[in-house]
Amino acid sequence: MKEYGRRLRLSKEEEELIYQNRAETVDNINGNTALELHLNQRGIDKKDVVSVKHWQSASGELRFSIVTKENINDKENILPKIKELIENYSPNYKKIKRNKKDANEHLLVINPADIHIGKYANSVETIDGYDIDTAVERVIEGINGILWKVENFNVDRILFCIGNDILHIDNVYNTTTKGTHQDTDGKWWEHFEIALALYVKCVEMLREVAPVDCVHSMSNHDYQSGFHLAHALKSWFRKCDDVTVDAEVSHRKYYRYGNSLIGLEHGDGAKMDKLPLLMANEKPKEWSETKFRYWYLHHLHHKVKHKYLDAKDYIGVTIEYLRSPSGTDSWHNRKGFCGVPKAVEGFLHEKFNGQVARITHYF
Repeated sequence: MKEYGRRLRLSKEEEELIYQNRAETVDNINGNTALELHLNQRGIDKKDVVSVKHWQSASGELRFSIVTKENINDKENILPKIKELIENYSPNYKKIKRNKKDANEHLLVINPADIHIGKYANSVETIDGYDIDTAVERVIEGINGILWKVENFNVDRILFCIGNDILHIDNVYNTTTKGTHQDTDGKWWEHFEIALALYVKCVEMLREVAPVDCVHSMSNHDYQSGFHLAHALKSWFRKCDDVTVDAEVSHRKYYRYGNSLIGLEHGDGAKMDKLPLLMANEKPKEWSETKFRYWYLHHLHHKVKHKYLDAKDYIGVTIEYLRSPSGTDSWHNRKGFCGVPKAVEGFLHEKFNGQVARITHYF
């Protein structure tokens, strides 16, 4: 060995000797008792072995890495099984015959913001108790309440806003994506399963009224798991003709309905005063063809409204933060961020006259 300072390095000949000893082939199997024992313990036939590598652990134990004919064909064997599993997991939905009304057509925007499934708040400490069951109950109750309030309107399309901290944590360590620890109710995998079941139930309720377009917004509590959840929902309804799911990773989403252009963002990204020109820049065609433009934001859990009027090349953009049905946790209560009305909100957009109604279901 050659010595360089405190580090010892192998010569080229020594390296070649080690690699030569490591790279066992099928021809070396016979007579190697340790390898034969390894194969027998794992039920591997010698005839199926393509190549073998071995090394010695620090404790002196002999270890093997074996490639078999089955391993080589794994890709061809597994992919069709995965495809079959996904296809079978997606249920078939029958077409719904809906009674058409003679009144003007409307888009119903339903936006259960910042649900935070998995959040735990004890009512003794925070007054406003909150857990998984409460979260699910409030979303279902809120959507039913909004549907009841708009039953006399002619709703021909529904925009269902998903994401926006649907999940309270993003990993097995009970933290947000950034790493902030949270008080939780249940396990991370329970949160995911319950959230998916909740979204499926909501969409099934909504499509009884009109075709549903789900649009996912990336968010700070569940940046990764929320994205995966949106794709799971998209897979679930892949065979349903009157349900679409936008699960793209874009931070800002846009939705056009008649004379309205709607922007959706979680609310923790671009500053409020930049959103109007971002909309004009990112959707110039839709901007030029619409008269009414809106941003629906989340994240703050309370109401904030601002309107930009007649500034050069844009006419009007209404920017609004939405209320949340989520309870107040220990940290927010201690800091005094409490006492805000809890609600699920919705909006009616008439096809040619923009937003004509706000529907709020309080808890």
